[in-house]
Amino acid sequence: MEIVALIYKIICFTIYGYFGISVLYIAVLAIAGNFNYRPKIKDHGSVARIAVLIPGYKEDEVIVEVASDALRQEYHQKSYEVFVIADSFDQRTVDKLAELPVQVIPVHFENSTKAKSINFALHELSDRDFELAVILDADNVMAPDFLKYVNRAFQNGYKAIQGHRTAKNKNTPFAVLDAANEEINNHFFRKAHRVLGMSSGLIGSAMAFEINYFREIMSSINDVAGEDKEIELKILKDKVTIEYLEDAYVYDEKVQNAQVFSRQRTRWIASQVYYFKNYMMAGIRDLILKGNIDFFDKAFQTFIPPRILMLGALTFLTAGAYFIKIWPGFEFWAILLAANVFSLFVALPFKFYNKDLLRALINIPKAFFYMLKALFSIKGADKKFIHTPHTSSDNLKP
Repeated sequence: MEIVALIYKIICFTIYGYFGISVLYIAVLAIAGNFNYRPKIKDHGSVARIAVLIPGYKEDEVIVEVASDALRQEYHQKSYEVFVIADSFDQRTVDKLAELPVQVIPVHFENSTKAKSINFALHELSDRDFELAVILDADNVMAPDFLKYVNRAFQNGYKAIQGHRTAKNKNTPFAVLDAANEEINNHFFRKAHRVLGMSSGLIGSAMAFEINYFREIMSSINDVAGEDKEIELKILKDKVTIEYLEDAYVYDEKVQNAQVFSRQRTRWIASQVYYFKNYMMAGIRDLILKGNIDFFDKAFQTFIPPRILMLGALTFLTAGAYFIKIWPGFEFWAILLAANVFSLFVALPFKFYNKDLLRALINIPKAFFYMLKALFSIKGADKKFIHTPHTSSDNLKP
């Protein structure tokens, strides 16, 4: 019986340690993100040639509207061009795009991925004189001054730049949850990281890169889902700083129902597991041998559980410690749960605190259930493209 009791305590201690490290990590970021950060960027008056790349898969519903919006930048009109990388678009959509001053790059793959589309476009543009590549998703809308901010950062020496992606819709409880999650991510993995002197995390869109360096990075990325993590890890391994522009906004459509939420999280969790298996040891090795904190930090993030899963798990464990005396005791689990909740609320912008947030919070148990479902559906999801459907702006209004 003593051996059984010892094994039980070791298991509980391991679980407690895992969640304890995870909660401490986000608590530090939650506090750091509340300090002001603005990059020291001067306007040198130079104007870079920018290629705005918009890869899309079956995005007939939104792409014409998005392409039109992308043409309305407060940037030198002859210094940027918009390219729609059209994968499996309806011919009528392609015809409508042809009426706009944008260029359509049609692509066809047996197994589609965003990385394949981007690589194809980069190859097509290899003989053009572009200096910067901006990556958008097919539902993204840039604020009118977005390219101005990106250009200034580039002129100040930054080869990799992440803008401030934020929600363009909060029309359902799940959209509010997704929007809140986006801003918490911005707080933790972008602003807080820059406050602490580390590189910003990448999101997958609203990104800009020196185009030749980006072409080099992308050359070995093709089939894996979650290509933004692969890009980020390669950049950080090179010890190149990723800057975060908090004032450079790109508006992104948030998921509106549980089914889409589940599909999207399946892809995210699958990619997290993939990168944990493939990069965690490499991150530890680079930290010890090269002092590469940024690369280790990104690899370490794959160790941290998704926040809704962590919140749900800590709630169950705290309740279990109260009712059935899970070791090491109710107080210890309650402290972790309280610190986790505190970190999330500290990271959430004040503008979210309204009745819509209260309605959204009621859906957290449902979101937890769908995250669990996603957790058990990840096999092979890191190798296939899971499409997130989008809708036109007219359908995003409450």
